[in-house]
Order: sequence, then structure tokens, then C-alpha cells
Amino acid sequence: MTFLAIDAQKNLFTLQKSQLQFEQTLVMSRANYITKQMSQCAEAAGDQDLDNNPTYIALQQEESYLETRKDSLDSQITLIENEISSLKNLVTNNIKSSCTLNLIGS
Repeated sequence: MTFLAIDAQKNLFTLQKSQLQFEQTLVMSRANYITKQMSQCAEAAGDQDLDNNPTYIALQQEESYLETRKDSLDSQITLIENEISSLKNLVTNNIKSSCTLNLIGS
């Protein structure tokens, strides 16, 4: 029956992965919006230097933060996917082992 507990843990990781993927979608959507705002800010500035534009600088900083957050989410999702895969294998092996023991015991 150990495999039932392991399967429950796998399901919890799957739920966490879905939550992270949802957050990743939100972050990517926000990053796309920021990129669009940066483009509009650059157009509005014309020939002016953007290095001194506080709005553009703030947008760059937010874009950088969002990129870092996306990378972090990617790493977390990969780790959870690896853990899910490992737990799937563990469940499969426990089921096979249990079936083998039942056959031997019969």
C-alpha cells in the first residue's frame, strides 16, 4: 500500500506544477505587456536618450525582474517534473513488486 501514498505525493507535485505553470503564464503575459510599453515609450521619446528616461528605466527594471522570475519558475517546474517522473517509476516498481509477491505467495 506504500504506492498509494507515493501516488498521492505525485498528485500533489502535479498540482504544484500546474500552479507554477499558471504563474509562469502570468509572468510571461506581464513581460510581453512591459515590452510593448517599452516600445511605446521609445517611440514617444523620439531622438531623446532613453538612459535618462525614468519611465523607461523602471520598465527595464521590471522586465529584468520578470525575466529572472520566469527563469526561476522554469527551474522549479523542471525539478518538479523530475520528481514526478521519479515518483511514477517508484509507484510502478512498487505495484510490480506487490504483484510479484502476490503471485509468489499464491
